[in-house]
Amino acid sequence: MKRRTKTIIFSVIGALTFITVMIVMLLSQRVKMNEGYVTGNTPGNLNNGGLFCESSNAIYFSNLYDDGCLYSMSPDGTNMKKISTSKVISINADPHYLYYYMDSAKKGESYVQRNYGIFRTTLNGKDSQCLKRGNAITIQLCGNYLFYQNFDNSNQNGTELYKIKIDKSEDVLVADYLVNPACIVDGLLYYSGTQDNHYLYAMNTANHSSSVILTEDVWNPIYYGGYYYYMDVSENYRLCRFFPAENSIEVLTNDRVDTFNIYGDYIYYQKNSQSEPALKRMYLDGSAAETVAEGNYSNINMTSSYVYFTAFGEDTPMYRTPTSGPVQVTTFDEAETAAEAEKAKEEK
Repeated sequence: MKRRTKTIIFSVIGALTFITVMIVMLLSQRVKMNEGYVTGNTPGNLNNGGLFCESSNAIYFSNLYDDGCLYSMSPDGTNMKKISTSKVISINADPHYLYYYMDSAKKGESYVQRNYGIFRTTLNGKDSQCLKRGNAITIQLCGNYLFYQNFDNSNQNGTELYKIKIDKSEDVLVADYLVNPACIVDGLLYYSGTQDNHYLYAMNTANHSSSVILTEDVWNPIYYGGYYYYMDVSENYRLCRFFPAENSIEVLTNDRVDTFNIYGDYIYYQKNSQSEPALKRMYLDGSAAETVAEGNYSNINMTSSYVYFTAFGEDTPMYRTPTSGPVQVTTFDEAETAAEAEKAKEEK
């Protein structure tokens, strides 16, 4: 009788242990949701490829010295780690996951295997999950959805805006025309019109309704500190800002601007000029403009510590300068050293 009792007890314990393990496994596989309108990256970074993303005192970036593979580091460039083996752009982060567009091609003797789409991983690069196979351009996180530009050669409308839930349970068409989702603030998506005009619009990300904010021709708007910063299409793409509280517009520079980004007290922008092209910076009100580097540059990504950029049409070298304080342009040597170390590992 005692032996039978012990057998029953052990069986119950075993069953409870099994149930507990299964519950833990199921909970660990459940996607952690966000509260509120969390965004994944700054609009300025996403308009410049989304190659850098700062979150929770860490920087996640596409290391162009290593074919754009995903790396992480501290804001000062230390503690560098490789966390993916594929090229990534449009990097987003929340407290639990990284999201990005990945495009990887593996070549064999008689084939090319391409793996591309929107992916989600944990912050250390593990448990990679494909959320959507296909082409995506700019991706921005808003709460528990990724808004993304989808391009399909079979789509007669060209690029369309979709949103997909971070657990892959929903994938919804938002707009059947071109909308840049880079600038989302508190659940509102600010974008340039691409159909009848280039006015500034605000879209409610919950119900997808849109309204006009400004009847000027704008491009790549960024809402920052109560102002809308934008490239003025009708005036040779000069940089302006609109202050809705006073219904006023300020011209920040008459330079023709190719691209710009904002962080802290500064605007960094590429001046378009046949004779004097340059990467420049100025304060948010347009004052104290100065040259950062002469020549043509792109991929202007900003973090709390550094501004990163590359020469136009070139992936390397990667350059950087402190975001604030005196201009001091150097090459991003830490990224190159880390890439060389990874390649050395692969060759062993």
